[in-house]
Amino acid sequence: MVTGPFLILAALILVGAVAAVRMRNLVHCVLAVAVVFVGLAAAYLQLGAQFVGWAQMLIYVGAVAILLVFAVLLTRGGEVPERALFSPGWHWGVTIGAAVFALLAWAIRQSPAAHPPPAAPVQVTVEQIGTALMTHDVLALEVTGLLLTAALIGAVIIAMNDGGPQ
Repeated sequence: MVTGPFLILAALILVGAVAAVRMRNLVHCVLAVAVVFVGLAAAYLQLGAQFVGWAQMLIYVGAVAILLVFAVLLTRGGEVPERALFSPGWHWGVTIGAAVFALLAWAIRQSPAAHPPPAAPVQVTVEQIGTALMTHDVLALEVTGLLLTAALIGAVIIAMNDGGPQ
């Protein structure tokens, strides 16, 4: 049963996604993407996936969205390009998108995975996930941290070579 809070979060996510695609100012687009990230984190929290919800909040909202804002502000990405409201072949995009959506919806409804037998609930705590990350999967965690640090340093170097905003 779909509840009221879930519908509100779904509407927030959809409005944020449409705003991110349709806005002309790149800074506003990035902020709309941050709203989508917050909505997804709230949806995860409402569904009972606390670790995924807080990880979404910390990683995507706290790091990726802020990194995108800084990358846009450090480069010349905030300029508004002049463009038409719709491209000349917009109707082909809508037609192909609707056909792909219909095909995927049909395939999902026909799939046996769409009607799985009820599974026993798995009780995994955040403490168990944290223990696994700090013992067995510590190498993957360290490599991810190094990768994110390298991406941030690369963005700063690119911004410095461009001469910054003009």
